[in-house]
Amino acid sequence: MKFTEKDLQKLWRPDKDSSGEDNGQVTIIGGSKLFHGAPMLAVKAASRLVDMVFFGSPERDLEKVAKLNSFIWIPWEDMEEYVAKSEAILIGPGMMRYRKNLPEGVFDEAGTETRMLTQYLLGKYKDKKWVIDGGSLQTIDRAYIPKNSILTPNKYEYEILFGDTKIEEAAKKHKCVIISKGPVAIVTDGETTYEVRGGNAGLTKGGTGDVLAGIIVGLAAKNPPLLAAAAGTHLLKKTADKLFEENEYWYNADDVAEKLVFPA
Repeated sequence: MKFTEKDLQKLWRPDKDSSGEDNGQVTIIGGSKLFHGAPMLAVKAASRLVDMVFFGSPERDLEKVAKLNSFIWIPWEDMEEYVAKSEAILIGPGMMRYRKNLPEGVFDEAGTETRMLTQYLLGKYKDKKWVIDGGSLQTIDRAYIPKNSILTPNKYEYEILFGDTKIEEAAKKHKCVIISKGPVAIVTDGETTYEVRGGNAGLTKGGTGDVLAGIIVGLAAKNPPLLAAAAGTHLLKKTADKLFEENEYWYNADDVAEKLVFPA
């Protein structure tokens, strides 16, 4: 079925009399020596949706380049404390993945570290609302996919995890929500499938997937996984359409994160 503006009315909204921390807390885990910007884009998007964003990275030097003021930097040794208290967690944007040119059965150290961290956290906190992205998607074993988690793979990441299995079958088998990005995005939990239309070629630019992951984890804090994933995809495309009206294709991921269009 097609996801529409009417479906956005199902989203949770803050109460006018709410106070601090009533409206969602999320943790974002990501970044590496190679990819500094990816988690920052996710943080920037999520911070517009929830009261508090906690950010931690296995790359300690990221603290020096994190320029936003709308999140709390987590000391790495305290990271699990924040995972435990958060309503939704995003893991993977900007984290290292296995190099593609390695011989079959050979795994490099950086990708292995991502795999071990991801699988440890997903296994220990499997009852949390997880959004899994980027390096985590490229390194985990699908047996570790938690029930009700949201996966945001690109084509390559989908093939690594599920091969040629149809998206509805994969989502149903693993009891998760999967997003297939594209001009017509598919969002499914295996039982209900949404087509999300809109957007333009500006969304092919690097970093827009990280913005999407940030939107979705922000929405997932207070909404069911399927609704959070479909609504997040819709809002990303709606923002891209607005940016196209202003400057055609000539915008980037920072523009998307900074000018997010939200439901009326």
